[in-house]
Amino acid sequence: MEAILKKEIIINKTLCRVIGVLIFVVLMSLGAFVRIPLPFTPVPITLQTFFVLLSGAFLGSNLGVTTQLSYIILGISGLPIFTGAGSGLFYLLGPTGGYLFGFVLASLIMGRFLKYSQSNLLFTFGIFCLADLILLACGTIWLKFLFGYPFTKLLFIGFIPFIPGDLFKAGVAAYLYLKLKSRLKEVFF
Repeated sequence: MEAILKKEIIINKTLCRVIGVLIFVVLMSLGAFVRIPLPFTPVPITLQTFFVLLSGAFLGSNLGVTTQLSYIILGISGLPIFTGAGSGLFYLLGPTGGYLFGFVLASLIMGRFLKYSQSNLLFTFGIFCLADLILLACGTIWLKFLFGYPFTKLLFIGFIPFIPGDLFKAGVAAYLYLKLKSRLKEVFF
């Protein structure tokens, strides 16, 4: 009887997946408001990259991408959920538009490659860093298209300033993922 009482029952995995996507959309929105502007770049530091990595890791590639696309669609539709309470289609044409596209790719990469990590912290951390690298590269390429700056200047305004914080976020996210991995499989997969 005691074993039955301690066992949680997941009735509907589809409902769990929908709730997971909704939770990460909310976390992405809240992460946009944790914003540290930098005086030398039009792109602020936010907590969003942390939740992008976790959404791909916790939900898998398909639901992670669904989460990021849902976040972007809600922002385009007028909800002020982008960084700086921004919203609308024209927000995507601003300096952070490339990073938003990078959210989708990073989430996809997380879900696709994380299954090969074998619960190894270093390898898992490497996958989180790879996904974050792709996110930063998308943002930097967009800044090149938008401003036309030389490559070295782009590195200093769109890539290098974010590396220390993103390494920290990737490390914490990798640790959380490994600690919760077995439970996540029960709930979502």
